[in-house]
Amino acid sequence: MEKLFIKNRKEQKISVIVERAEKQAGLAFVMHGMGVYKEQPQLEKIANAFKENKYTVVRFDATNAMGESDGNIEDATITNYYEDLEDVIKWSGIQDWYQEPFVLCGHSAGGMCVSLYAEKYPSKVKALAPISTVVSNTLIFYTKEEIEDWKKTGYRIWTSVSMPGVIKKLKYAYYEDKLKHDLLGEANNLLMPVLMIVGDNDKVTPLKHQQVLFDRLPGKKELHVIKNAKHNFDKEEHLKEIKTIFMNWIDKI
Repeated sequence: MEKLFIKNRKEQKISVIVERAEKQAGLAFVMHGMGVYKEQPQLEKIANAFKENKYTVVRFDATNAMGESDGNIEDATITNYYEDLEDVIKWSGIQDWYQEPFVLCGHSAGGMCVSLYAEKYPSKVKALAPISTVVSNTLIFYTKEEIEDWKKTGYRIWTSVSMPGVIKKLKYAYYEDKLKHDLLGEANNLLMPVLMIVGDNDKVTPLKHQQVLFDRLPGKKELHVIKNAKHNFDKEEHLKEIKTIFMNWIDKI
C-alpha cells in the first residue's frame, strides 16, 4: 500500500491510498460519503474484493471530510467532493498504473459523485457501483421542519454513526449545493454495467430512492437489498455480504 498526498485544483492537500496489483487486471476508484473517510469498513471490503481480482485500487479522503485531507466538514458540498474525484482521477492519469476504462465505486454522496463522473465521461468508465447512493435533488430524506431549522440556524448538527462520540456540523450551503445535483437527467448515459446495493433499513438513501435510479438505467444492472442493514452497513455479516456481491459482480464486468 502506498499512501501519499496530492493537491487539488484549490491547492488543498488530498490524502490518497494506492494499492497496486502485481499483475494488474484493472483499475478501480473507491470513494467515501459525506463527512467520513477512506478507511470505512464498507470501503475496505469493496477494495479487498477488487484487490483479490488483481485490480489496482485507489481510495482518497475528500477535502472537507473527516479524514486526512485539508478542509473542514462544515464546508463540505457535493460539488467540492466531485471536484476532488476529478482531480484524483486526473492525477492518476499520469501514473504508470493508470488504465482506461476503469471502475468507479462510491458510497452515499460518493455514490452520487462517481455516478456524475460516469454520466459526464462514460467512455472512461468500465463499470459503476453507486452504493446507498444519493440520487436526486427531488429525493431528500430531510423533513420540511429540519430544512427550515437548518436554514434558520445555518447549520445541521448531528452525532456521527461511523465515528462514535464525534459531533458533526454542516452548513446550510451544503443543502443549497445539493439541490444543483441530480443523477436522473443524464442516467441514459450510464450504459456501462451498474451495481447498486442498499440496506432495507436505510433511512438516508432508502430503497425507494435507489429504485427510481435503477429503473432509469439503460444497460446491464443489478440492485441488491441487504436485509436489516442500515445506511453505513455497520454489522460484520452485512460487510461480508457486500464483499460477496462485489466478488460475483467483478467476475461479470
